[in-house]
Amino acid sequence: MQKVQSDILTHRGSHFDLGVKTAKWMQQTPMLKNREKEWKKRMPRFDINIKETYEIFQIYAPQIWEEIKGMQEVLNLPTKQMILNFGHYRFTPLKNSGCTVFLGNDYMVRNYDYHPATYDGRYLLFQPNDGGLAQVGPTSRVTGRMDGMNEAGLSMGYNFMHRKHPGDGFVCYMIGRIILQYCKTVPEAIQLLKEIPHRSSFSYIVMDKNLDHAIIEVTPRSINVRYDQTCTNHFKLLTHENRNYTAESEARLERLIKHKPAHLNKAEAFKLFNNPQYNIYSKLFRSWSGTIHTSMYEPQTLTAYIAIGENKHPTKINFANWLNGQALSTDTLFGQLDTELTFATY
Repeated sequence: MQKVQSDILTHRGSHFDLGVKTAKWMQQTPMLKNREKEWKKRMPRFDINIKETYEIFQIYAPQIWEEIKGMQEVLNLPTKQMILNFGHYRFTPLKNSGCTVFLGNDYMVRNYDYHPATYDGRYLLFQPNDGGLAQVGPTSRVTGRMDGMNEAGLSMGYNFMHRKHPGDGFVCYMIGRIILQYCKTVPEAIQLLKEIPHRSSFSYIVMDKNLDHAIIEVTPRSINVRYDQTCTNHFKLLTHENRNYTAESEARLERLIKHKPAHLNKAEAFKLFNNPQYNIYSKLFRSWSGTIHTSMYEPQTLTAYIAIGENKHPTKINFANWLNGQALSTDTLFGQLDTELTFATY
């Protein structure tokens, strides 16, 4: 069992200044060197067009482009390399992943299942002053988000479906970031997902302050919406797009439904997801589908919960209080993973 930790960082100000602060944080870790090693192992399966990437960011996420420019100011890397590592446009996920989501009456809980070497180990609270909504949640590939909540109460998570027949578009963790950056409600998130170009096939799960929720099934070719409480790693509507092998995803969904009573309270839901005995939490880290964190969001109270690893009492983040100027009482998350594989920051 390995002890792990994730830094909790905060920033109030511009996206450019957040980029500067993020790059300085990165310079204190081996993250960039680890990323360079990964690119040497496998050539990118996509092209990088600086002009095209710049133009697409100006349409969908101009402030995030400023954040990348702030990082470049410190890292002093060529624009093409910045786009490769932090732009997340035209990127193909290289491995399969898990992830399970449940939408309760007034909360969303999910397990993020992937490979520890891809994990930032950074949890960010960001209140911008130059456009876009304030956000809380773990970061993915530095500029992206795999789940989170914004100041309007919109909460988001995504589940991998497959990597067949990719298109030109944003990868999942940048799309997750853009949803939190600009959408306040479930209908707004659905509309964005209909418009934005997608690289691969995912389900995006959202819940807003009105407790409206949706599971949006997306591929580079089509989109459909279902209003359900559970999601694993297979489509229920776009079934023709599913992978050939969905047995594990279907079995995990059955276990979730079996354990789920009609009115699962927040504490019970978190334990169900975070305790390996219920077989929702996964230890398949070498197969790129081990549970790294369990997160929960309450849209109406703007409260977030996060636990790294298994059998942990979650750390509570009162995002509403932080938005009102209160400082956090902690700056580090601690946990244990049953693997020797390390985070990208180690």
